[in-house]
Amino acid sequence: MEVDMKTYGRNAAGFSMREIVFTGLMTALVFVATYVPHIPIPLGYAHLGDAVIFLLAVLAPRRSVLFAACLGSAMADIFGGFALWAGPTILIKLIMAEIVCRLGRSNAAPAGRARCAAAFLLASLWMAAGYTLAGAVLYDGMAAALASTPGLIAEGIANSILALLLVPALREHIPRW
Repeated sequence: MEVDMKTYGRNAAGFSMREIVFTGLMTALVFVATYVPHIPIPLGYAHLGDAVIFLLAVLAPRRSVLFAACLGSAMADIFGGFALWAGPTILIKLIMAEIVCRLGRSNAAPAGRARCAAAFLLASLWMAAGYTLAGAVLYDGMAAALASTPGLIAEGIANSILALLLVPALREHIPRW
């Protein structure tokens, strides 16, 4: 079934060409921010990709954010040699981005600084808990999984601080939808 782009301006999934391009660029940005600063921690690596997800979650359309968070992060796992983690990453990043989308916005605009900070920290706690539980399942033991928890918490705090510092500067540069 073909959709008349002149009439609808969207493809069959309901994405406009602008949204497809924006979502692709944001997916690539999440991937690069997750893949490039590879800081080893037990059972994985720390990165700056969550700061990008946090920024997108308060500034960009929800469905673009969810797609970019899941796919960009999973691609970084796959290409970074952690393909085993791609499945858990999709679920963890989906919930993480959803937490920030729901708590870090006020009527589709970024909420106040305190509310954004709370959303980022709650999402970071979820991320640390999610990866700890996934590690316990994947490596058949909680002891091994708990070894990564301090690094994950530190990563979450660092990404939260970075995102909080960048939200005001980027607020004017993300297109309005």
